[in-house]
Order: sequence, then structure tokens, then C-alpha cells
Amino acid sequence: MTADATSAAAPRRSVKRMLGSIVLGFESLVMFLAALVVFGLGALPPAIALVGGGLLCVALVTTAALLRHEWAFIAGWVLPVLILATAILVPLMVIVGAMFGGMWVYCMIRGAAIDRENAAL
Repeated sequence: MTADATSAAAPRRSVKRMLGSIVLGFESLVMFLAALVVFGLGALPPAIALVGGGLLCVALVTTAALLRHEWAFIAGWVLPVLILATAILVPLMVIVGAMFGGMWVYCMIRGAAIDRENAAL
């Protein structure tokens, strides 16, 4: 079997999906560390800081794993907005939310464009 036959048999993964899972994975790591910082600073009660941060991390990782479904991409758009909403409690979360929201937007737009280019080939 030649290399062309092997690559033709294997379906291509979506670049949009790969980039989205990378962004959500890094976002979950940063949110975990942010939850520990909020806990350490005493900005929120420990239960809210750790449980809320943990639930947000689980939501991010779960969404990254389920990006094969179209609704998971919608959840991926909602999660940075949710992180921005945490700025009500901890104002510096605006930076984290804006940074990852911007990365998500860029990856979704550029990933979809690359997928269209690959499909045209």
C-alpha cells in the first residue's frame, strides 16, 4: 500500500476542531491556576473559588473533548463569555477572558478557512 492510499483511507480531522480543543485545553489550565490564585488571595470564599473554578475547568475540558458535535462549538463560544462574567467577582479576569475569547474567535475563523481550503483540494 502506498502513502497516497493510506492517507486517502484516513479521514482528515478538522483544523477548526483541533485548534478549538487546543484553546479550550489551555484555557482550562489557566482557569485552574486562576482559581488557585483567587483562593490564595482570599478574594472569594474558598468553596466558591475552588468549586466554581473546578466546575469551569471541567466544563472547558468536556467541551474540548466533545468538539465533534456542533453544539460543543456553541458551548465554546459561551465559555469565554462566562469567564468574562467572573470579572464581576475578580476584575482581573477581564484580561483572561478577553485573551482566550480573542484566541477562540481567531481559531474558529482561521480554522474554518483552512478547512474550506482543504476541502477544495
